[in-house]
Amino acid sequence: MSGTPKILAGPAYIASSATNIYNPASGLYGNIRQIHIANVTGVAATFSLYVGATGGSAGGTELEKTFSVAANSDYDRYFSGLKLGSTQFLTGICETGASKLAITVTGDEAVV
Repeated sequence: MSGTPKILAGPAYIASSATNIYNPASGLYGNIRQIHIANVTGVAATFSLYVGATGGSAGGTELEKTFSVAANSDYDRYFSGLKLGSTQFLTGICETGASKLAITVTGDEAVV
């Protein structure tokens, strides 16, 4: 059963090294429904997103790999429900540097 729709993470900048973006609290699971990324600069910027360990960026765990967002543009990815447990993390890297891409993750959380 799904919980109440809400912002799960952000808006916040994606860091230039592998950083946790979202992790459900213990006893909950999260269903990611949308990831929105805004490029707030006048140049293209690239990012990668992963699901796995804390601070993870291991090959084979990518949701997006070196995806480019045009200058002053947005990127949206929708899911019917990307379910994460409390031991799973959505992590990300902005390969072109910090303070360029702002990420907002929306969905819902429910009790395990």
